[in-house]
Amino acid sequence: MNIIMLGDYLMKNYIKLGSKLIYSLPIGLLFLATPAFAHHAMGNVTPNNFFTGFVSGLAHPVIGLDHLAFIIGVGLLGSLSPWGMIIPIGFVFTSILGTAIHLMSIDLPVTELIVALSVLISGLMLAKGNLPKTPSIMVLALIAGIFHGYAYGESIIGAETTPLISYLAGFSIVQTIISFIAYRLGKLSIRKSADQKNPSSSLILRLTGCVICGIGITFISQFLGV
Repeated sequence: MNIIMLGDYLMKNYIKLGSKLIYSLPIGLLFLATPAFAHHAMGNVTPNNFFTGFVSGLAHPVIGLDHLAFIIGVGLLGSLSPWGMIIPIGFVFTSILGTAIHLMSIDLPVTELIVALSVLISGLMLAKGNLPKTPSIMVLALIAGIFHGYAYGESIIGAETTPLISYLAGFSIVQTIISFIAYRLGKLSIRKSADQKNPSSSLILRLTGCVICGIGITFISQFLGV
């Protein structure tokens, strides 16, 4: 019995720690969201083998703070929707499509601005406290995926097939993992919410949405030179 109680105690504290980390992460990103943070894990060197391609793919969505904020946001939005993880997974698939578009030399205008706007909109959806309609969340995720993926493509232009495939695998895996963690912690927050009929009223989700909004505004300001 003591072992069971100890295991239950450790699990509860592990969940609490995870919740604090995922919800405090956007706040840290807000202070770090400056132009000095590049999106290229290999120091502007195109990956030339499986390992460097995979590492670059894993790193790009994490060191790109606008990307990371949106991935967290889309995971939390998925927790508010009956479609659940289908929404973040849709984002991951269209991000692969976006990278392919870049590699085909098809020009998408003002990519950085649209990426920043997607961060802002995802934050607003979380912050407003009214349950967003699932189709609107899905449309945001799919369109955002194309532009985030297009931005990822910049790091892999000129690479051969092996590093290209490993790069795609890397950023797909890391985006899925991060969004899933955000999704599960969003569900946990909803279960603890006082208003079970309106899951989006969760104070933690709304505050996180406000911080994600701040990150989006920061990147929009950078793009506009404000």
